[in-house]
Amino acid sequence: MRIAMLGTRGVPARYGGFETAVQEVGGRLADRGHQVVVYCRNDDTGDRPSHYLGMELVHLPAARTRSLETLSHSALSVAHLLAHRTDVAFVFNAANAPLLPVIRAARIPVATHVDGLEWKRAKWGRVGQRYYRVAESAAVRWSDELIADARGIADYLRREFHAPSTLLTYGAPLIEPASDRLTELGLTAGGYHLVVARFEPENHVDVIVDGYSRSGAEKPLVVVGSAPYSDQYTARVHAAADRRVRFLGGVWDQEQLDQLYAHCFTYLHGHSVGGTNPSLLRAIGGGAAVLAFDVDFNREVVAEAGRYFTTAADVATLVDQAEADVTGITLAGRRAREIAKTYDWDDVALGYEELAERLFSGRFPACRPSGRRAAGSAAGVEAVDGVPGHRR
Repeated sequence: MRIAMLGTRGVPARYGGFETAVQEVGGRLADRGHQVVVYCRNDDTGDRPSHYLGMELVHLPAARTRSLETLSHSALSVAHLLAHRTDVAFVFNAANAPLLPVIRAARIPVATHVDGLEWKRAKWGRVGQRYYRVAESAAVRWSDELIADARGIADYLRREFHAPSTLLTYGAPLIEPASDRLTELGLTAGGYHLVVARFEPENHVDVIVDGYSRSGAEKPLVVVGSAPYSDQYTARVHAAADRRVRFLGGVWDQEQLDQLYAHCFTYLHGHSVGGTNPSLLRAIGGGAAVLAFDVDFNREVVAEAGRYFTTAADVATLVDQAEADVTGITLAGRRAREIAKTYDWDDVALGYEELAERLFSGRFPACRPSGRRAAGSAAGVEAVDGVPGHRR
């Protein structure tokens, strides 16, 4: 099959979960003999290879504003797609839903990977959040299939829209790196706590830093990440820090980042909105003991191997307890690594291949949910009377 993957920044993956999924899944599909076309955004480096891991790359520009970047690039991608047809399209991010009718009109079967409750992200503001809510409904209505990367997302789609979905999580790489790159940062194995996240309110980096600063921890907190659009939030994170907190900014060297994951004393994960998170999976793949924000998505991954927080006071308590319980932290890391083995990219890619075959052969529902939210749904701003209808 000829398979298009669009709606992300593209590959090589340097940004987030969607890009990681495209790289890991697309490369494996190419290895299995499929023609995989990945649409990539032009970046400032000017590095625009035509192929990567067997995938064909198409580089197109995007508007450099937060509100238009994704949709503008995807619109150009769809225009290219119509001129260079594929058998199946995988669209990542519900924000691209307004383009789905165009793809369907071209009789290209399409599955949309719905990100986890994107409309809850504070960075979008009221207008952006409203757009994402509408786009989410449109994705339910206009996609031939929906992809959920966490059971919590699949449950949400079923509860909110009475919509079925295909559950395809991410994989967790099992990493056993050396520790030599830590010395470049003045760190030693097991000698620091770690957080890796973009600086956004729903990732609770400020809560983690504040809570750590309230603790009596002897090991430093290493913070990896930045905020391309939020100077105010970044200032709040830095204001909460004391001298024990070290900000590294973005770490794009994968070898060094893997060493940071694999050799931290604890990994603090504050993400609360997305589904299965690649950073969390990478941490447990390195055998990190996890202190995570208490939401279903995180409990679904780490289960009993994790310890959970909701407030800065909780973080302070957990960090103090961790440093006083080295044996317990070691055992939690081992259990986390065992859990990571159940998240396999080969299995995930096989799931995408089976979904592509189903789409290609027309074995998807002729009727889809209407996209209306269920009456009285907790997430809805307004209730809709009755049970969602269906459309042809």
